[in-house]
Amino acid sequence: MAYKYCVAESWGKDFFTARERMNFHLSGHPGNVWVVGDNLYGAKWIKKVNGVSKTKDEAQAIVDAEVSAAQAAWDALPEAQKQNSQRPTNITLK
Repeated sequence: MAYKYCVAESWGKDFFTARERMNFHLSGHPGNVWVVGDNLYGAKWIKKVNGVSKTKDEAQAIVDAEVSAAQAAWDALPEAQKQNSQRPTNITLK
C-alpha cells in the first residue's frame, strides 16, 4: 500500500470519524505527523484537516526529533521515576 504523509493538529472530536477510518489507513505519530493511505479518501481527509503534506523523509525527521526530545527528558528523570515508566522508543514510519 502506498502512503501520504502530513502534519495536522488534532482538534479532538471528529478530527477523524469511524467512517473515514474504514476508507483509508490512518496512523498518528509524535509531532502531529499522520501517515495516510494514498487514495481519494485519504486525500480528502488531508484537505479536511488542513494537513501540510510532507515527504516520508521530512515526516520521519519530525518524528525522530520528537522522540529524541522525549528520550532526553526521560533520561533526565531521577532513577525512582524511571522505574514507573519506559523510555520512549524509536519509531519508523511505514
